[in-house]
Amino acid sequence: MTDTRWILVPFLLGALAVRSSDGVVAAPTCAPRNDGLTLPAGFCAVVVGKHLGAVRHLVVAPNGDVFVNVEGPIGGVLALRDTTGDGVADLTRRFGRGGGGTGIALGDGYLYYSTDDAVFRYAWKSGQLEPSGAPESIVRGLPGGGDHYSKTIILGPGDALYVNIGSATNSCQERNRRDRSPGKDPCTELDARAGVWRFSASRPDQSFRDGHRVATGLRNTVALALAPGSDALYGVVHGRDQLTQNWGFTPQKGAENPGEELVRIEEGDNFGWPYCYYDVDLKRLVLAPEYGGDGKETGRCAKLKEPLMAFPGHWAPLALAFGSGEQFGRAYAHGVFVAFHGSWNRSPLPLAGYRVVWAPFEGDHPTGEFSTFLVGSGGSTSIRPSGVAVGPDGSLYVAADFNGTIWRIVNASAAKAAAQP
Repeated sequence: MTDTRWILVPFLLGALAVRSSDGVVAAPTCAPRNDGLTLPAGFCAVVVGKHLGAVRHLVVAPNGDVFVNVEGPIGGVLALRDTTGDGVADLTRRFGRGGGGTGIALGDGYLYYSTDDAVFRYAWKSGQLEPSGAPESIVRGLPGGGDHYSKTIILGPGDALYVNIGSATNSCQERNRRDRSPGKDPCTELDARAGVWRFSASRPDQSFRDGHRVATGLRNTVALALAPGSDALYGVVHGRDQLTQNWGFTPQKGAENPGEELVRIEEGDNFGWPYCYYDVDLKRLVLAPEYGGDGKETGRCAKLKEPLMAFPGHWAPLALAFGSGEQFGRAYAHGVFVAFHGSWNRSPLPLAGYRVVWAPFEGDHPTGEFSTFLVGSGGSTSIRPSGVAVGPDGSLYVAADFNGTIWRIVNASAAKAAAQP
């Protein structure tokens, strides 16, 4: 090949294939047996990269470059580029400061990423894979430590930068995760944790006190997303643990409860943690046992905001992305993909979760139904999704931290057609 400049092939094939100036077409290469994934009929998986470390949230640039935050002591951002058109990244760059890491966002000429206690940004130009300068501090001193320390970041309308700050404890007990330990009342942890805060996306060197708390009572909302073309912020919240171990609920009840809540987050909302949780059987908020609840009583929860729907308990939602339908069709045009990391607190029942699901919407609300879109074929716990993003062509990118892998899910028929000479 004498020229490596690429132009898009029109219409549907343009979403998947590229053509060089000498007429050679390249298309994404679907992995044999989808590299250990089980997908719905008509879809296949391209391995963007493997052995990448604990990859968390990711974002895809208009040209297809992938930027992913990597958790761990080294941390930072990993940038991946496919220069041949087969969908597999053959060019990588790593940059940024470490110290944990989950959130990432791209917009307004900047690439933002979070550590466990701060948010930074790099100046970024279209088509740029690696920044040329040092990162700029946007927010420092975010509360961390304890049970939940990951920071998700979302760029909102205007100058808004939304940050999830999870709770330090399971249920604000006097002794965290201890049998029959009562809850602190009031729970002073809510002053700086268990909510979503808004900062300025453009003002350098902010501290935590410069932020504005948008909503409270959200135990840990790592999965956050803004609905396309709107200012509507949605999240899926980690429900509390150990109803069986700490409070004697039946194993079945403790395994299935509370539900992982899909919520719409608006100014001034209170979703109830730690005083309340969502019971999947009663389909409403109930009073937590730390505050005198018996698993049925509503009490002070009656006036709090209910979720839009709930997923099974302890699935651990880590990422959220709205579908586009561009490549996947109308069935995936309205709704959300949710990445579930998988459970630990379901014993003696089997572990569950470990998948990406699709939850369709009608208007701005979910229908209440969901279906599994992606799961590991090597066993029920063989994949631990940690990030999802919809690319500019409508394909779905999935990161899995324990697997160290990023996949791109594409329309198999379109990919096959694009590969035809």
